[in-house]
Amino acid sequence: MKIVSVRTIVVNAEMRNWIFVKVQTDQDGLYGWGEASLNWKTRAVTGAVEDLEQLLVGRDPRDIEQCVRAMHKHSYYKLGIIGVTAISGIEHALWDIHAKSLNVPVWRLLGGKVREKVRLYTHLGLGDMKAVYETFDHGKLRDSALQVVEKGYDALKVVFIPYGNHVASVGARKHVGRLMETVRSAVGDGVDIMVDFHGRPGSIAAALGFIQELAPYRPMFCEEPVQPGDTAALREVALRSPCPIASGERLVGLHEFMPVLTGKALHVAQPDLNHTGGLLEGKRIAAVAEAELIGIAPHNPNGPIAGVAALHYDVSTPNFVIQEEMSGAVPWYDDVVQTPLKRIGTYWEVPHAPGLGVEINEKEAARHPFKQEVMHATGAVLDDGTIVDW
Repeated sequence: MKIVSVRTIVVNAEMRNWIFVKVQTDQDGLYGWGEASLNWKTRAVTGAVEDLEQLLVGRDPRDIEQCVRAMHKHSYYKLGIIGVTAISGIEHALWDIHAKSLNVPVWRLLGGKVREKVRLYTHLGLGDMKAVYETFDHGKLRDSALQVVEKGYDALKVVFIPYGNHVASVGARKHVGRLMETVRSAVGDGVDIMVDFHGRPGSIAAALGFIQELAPYRPMFCEEPVQPGDTAALREVALRSPCPIASGERLVGLHEFMPVLTGKALHVAQPDLNHTGGLLEGKRIAAVAEAELIGIAPHNPNGPIAGVAALHYDVSTPNFVIQEEMSGAVPWYDDVVQTPLKRIGTYWEVPHAPGLGVEINEKEAARHPFKQEVMHATGAVLDDGTIVDW
């Protein structure tokens, strides 16, 4: 069996572009689907996939480790988030092919099943990106939280830490505390709430100031309280925080996770299987995390194939905690893609179809071509004009 082509299909899902990757083999009807979506970097990622194709044509797609090594080693320059996202999408497709060739679901090849269902959480707005990132109003916050619970979820994420700098004002801290009180009062103690800091605090002190306000309302975890890459700062926050700390969505590969995990700089690791190198690398990260008593909650605000890849990973990963997913992204979702994602309440069912269990209607996908995404980050500016982290 040989790879004969690797190509991308871009589908604009209104607020973001999905980048689907199709790997074709020389066996009639045998191909694989993956996803390499990366917000605001669509053209860069599709170009990277095109560049990597020449390293794969002629190889056996079932030699997944070897194919991934070829893409990393023969690229010469170390690959960052764009290149590794391209590799992740290709790698998903290789697993799809391999499992289809054996007529088994991908999770069978990742070590088999360790759970009967996969717990989920979603964001406010159920796919509406404005509701995700614009939740500073008490009324809208309460209504959006109740809407999520009414849909059957028992866990949700909010993003209401203000854009800031190195010192958090008393007013800003108190406002965050009141917003958290609004959500907790609305949904009750039976619903887990995660607070995404988005790396906005400019210092350890600012991050801890907000965490102290949140602590009485018992968040499941506080996510990315400081910018990724500063392991010492993250560890200091984790040591002093009364709440569990999560991070990792912007880390690339096990080598970037290693100091965070071995330094016990967090309590929950959040690898994004769309960006960190794929399922193999994700399993390596999970194994090290488990040895360090750290849970895994994969990051995934991406498209449908990324969600399916995460599902197979979650089914087979012992220290899995909870999975992020984005429902209701577009009304024509089911016209473009068929997936095994079946939600019962706040859980996904275990899939049993061969491969990832995904199929793309390429004709329908072509009806939603590339568009430039909205750049939410341009609003991350303080009153005095200082540009800060989004």
